[in-house]
Amino acid sequence: EQAQLKGGVIEEDTEEWQKDSSFTGLERVGGVDLSYIKGDDTSACASLVVLSYPALEVLYEDCRMVAVSAPYVAGFLAFREVSFLVEAVQLQEEPRLKPQVLLVDGNGLLHPRGFGVACHLGVLTDLPCIGVAKNLLQVDGLVRDELHREQIRSLQRGGDTFPLTGTSGRVLGMVLRSCNSSKPLYISVGHRVSLETAVRLVKSCCRYRIPEPIRQ
Repeated sequence: EQAQLKGGVIEEDTEEWQKDSSFTGLERVGGVDLSYIKGDDTSACASLVVLSYPALEVLYEDCRMVAVSAPYVAGFLAFREVSFLVEAVQLQEEPRLKPQVLLVDGNGLLHPRGFGVACHLGVLTDLPCIGVAKNLLQVDGLVRDELHREQIRSLQRGGDTFPLTGTSGRVLGMVLRSCNSSKPLYISVGHRVSLETAVRLVKSCCRYRIPEPIRQ
């Protein structure tokens, strides 16, 4: 199913607002996440928050408790979570508050089969999606070794980046120091956005380490 859906991923900018350096025309940025109750991996809260852009004020928020039945299998997180995130986006009653882009707590192309939860959600909703992960997924020869840690230390200021190039030679994502936190973010393309645009947008949504749409 992943391989089949992966054919629908568009790895480039498709929207007018993406072509403008200051994202003119972008007014609503969404964040989605599934959070679990500590000690219970079947009860979760599926959340969608839509913020105004560029002010980053909350326009819409919705969260509901859901019962998660699929087990967690590494590389197949979407089969456990994506249906609830799709539902959160589709159940939004206010069309004028519909997000124009979604920031997803997870990976996009930075994935063993190049199809993480941000790609999966993007293809199913047909919305531009960006993967924003807190930890490095070790794929295509990428490892958290001393070289990787050294590269992270070289990110001096908020906004500094370096590319994640796999042994295949393909750039799978970008490491971003989003603010003064020493811990970076791992940004990857989900759907209908280029990596450069994804990084620029995430950077512009950060007041703290985690971008506001996901943090909220």
